[in-house]
Amino acid sequence: MSTKILGIDVGSIEVCAVIAQHDENGLKIIGIGTAKTQGIKKGIITNIELASKSIKNALMDAQRIAGTYYEKVVVSISGAYTKSVDSNGVVNIPNHEIGIKEINRSMFESDRRALIHNDYEKLHILPYNFKVDDQEHIEDPLGMNGSRLEVQTHIITAQKSSLSNLRKALNLAGVEPDNIVLSSYASAIATLNQDEKDLGVALIDMGGATCDMIVHSGNSIRYNEFLGVGSANITNDLSAALHTPLLKAEEIKINYGSLINRANELVEIPPINDDGKVQEVSLDVISNVIYARAEETLMILAKMLEDSGYKNSIAAGVVLTGGMIKLEGIRDLASAIFDNMPIRIAKPRETEGLYEIMRDPANSCAIGLCMYGAGYFTPYEIDSEKKMRYKDESIVKNKNLKNIVQDPKNQNTNTQNDANNKMFQGSVLDDEFDPEDLKIEDKHELADIVNINKEKKDSWLSQAWQKMTQLF
Repeated sequence: MSTKILGIDVGSIEVCAVIAQHDENGLKIIGIGTAKTQGIKKGIITNIELASKSIKNALMDAQRIAGTYYEKVVVSISGAYTKSVDSNGVVNIPNHEIGIKEINRSMFESDRRALIHNDYEKLHILPYNFKVDDQEHIEDPLGMNGSRLEVQTHIITAQKSSLSNLRKALNLAGVEPDNIVLSSYASAIATLNQDEKDLGVALIDMGGATCDMIVHSGNSIRYNEFLGVGSANITNDLSAALHTPLLKAEEIKINYGSLINRANELVEIPPINDDGKVQEVSLDVISNVIYARAEETLMILAKMLEDSGYKNSIAAGVVLTGGMIKLEGIRDLASAIFDNMPIRIAKPRETEGLYEIMRDPANSCAIGLCMYGAGYFTPYEIDSEKKMRYKDESIVKNKNLKNIVQDPKNQNTNTQNDANNKMFQGSVLDDEFDPEDLKIEDKHELADIVNINKEKKDSWLSQAWQKMTQLF
C-alpha cells in the first residue's frame, strides 16, 4: 500500500512543497512546487493571509506536477520560534523486560518532568541516552532485561502563538498538518549519513533569510540554534554597495555569486532610478561584498558552535546545506573559519523520482519532511501531536510481540507473523496499546480451534449413535 506525503517547507524567501510516494519499494519524489514567500520575515509569520496564499500557490504547482492528491502533510517551522531544554525520566520495569510500552512510559515521564514555560508547546521529545539499572550509555534498551529504565531527552519547544498562526495559515490554504517539524531537523534527515550521526556532527541549513544549526551526537539531536541571517542579506549588501535595484542585485548574486576574486571581468549594473547611467563594475568588487557577508555569517555560526559546548563532540565536523551554499568557494572559507574542521557540502540524499529536485540543496528541508512522514526519523520520538514514534525495524526485535505458537512445523506461523507486522507497522504507538493483549488474543484463538475440533468430534459420535439406534 502506498501513501502520498506532502512536505511543505515554509521558508522566509520561498515556500517549497514536495509530494512523495512511499510504498514497500521506498520513497519516490513525484511533484514539486515553489512560490515566493509573502507574509513571513526571518522565519516569523507577519501576515497570515499572505502567508496562506504563498503556501497555496506552491501546493497547487506541486499537485499539477504530481497529478495526484496527498494523504499526509508534514510542515516545517523555523528555529526562530523555538527553544530547547534537556530532561530525564525514570520508570520501574515490573516484568523485568523492556518493550515499546516501557520506553514509551519513560519518555512521557521525562516529558512530565520538563520545565517548560506556559507560552511554549513541545514540538519534539528526542531521547539521546538510556540507562538500564546501573548500565549507562545504552543505545537501544528494547528487549533488554532490567528493573529500572532511565532516559535523557532533548526537548524542542515552540511558541504556542506561533504554532497557532502557522496552523491558521495552513488551514486558509486548505491544508491540515499531520505533523510540524523543526526545519533543521528535517534537513538533517535528508542530508546526514549514519556515520556522521554516530561520530557527532553539526548541520547548518543556510537559507534565504535564516541559518538553522543542530548538533547530532549519538542517537539524537543534542543542540539546536537559530540565526536571522541568510543569503538575502547578501542581496541587500550588493544593492546598497552597487546602487542597483534588489532584483538586479539578486540576479548578480545568482549569476556571479563567488567568494573568489575575478579582477579582470566587468559587469554592467543598472542604476536604482531612471536618471542614472548604466555603470560597469568589476567582479572583484562583487566578490568582495559577497565575501564580507559570508565571512561574517560563518564567524557568527562558528561562535554559536563554540558556545554550545559540543564543538569537541563532533568528530565528523560540519555539514552545510541550503541555498546559500551554492556560493562558489564557501567550503574553503568555512573550513578556515571552523578551525580546519571537516566540512561537507550536502545535497539531499538520492531517492527515486525527479532527480533535479535532489540536486538542489535548497530543497533539503522539503525532502526531509517527506522522509519524516515516511518513517525516516530517530529511533524513538514523541512528536508534535503527542504521539510516540519508533522505527519499524524495532518491532522485529521486540520480544513482547512474538507469537504464542512457535512451532516451526506450523504452516500458519509465517502468515501470523506477517499479520502482526502489518498490525504494528508504522510510526505511531497509541498510549492504550499493551503487548500482552496480543498474547491473550492468540490464546483465545487456540481455544477456539480446540472447541471447534471438539464440536466436530462430538457431532460424529452423535451421528453414529443415531444410526445404531435406528437399526434396533
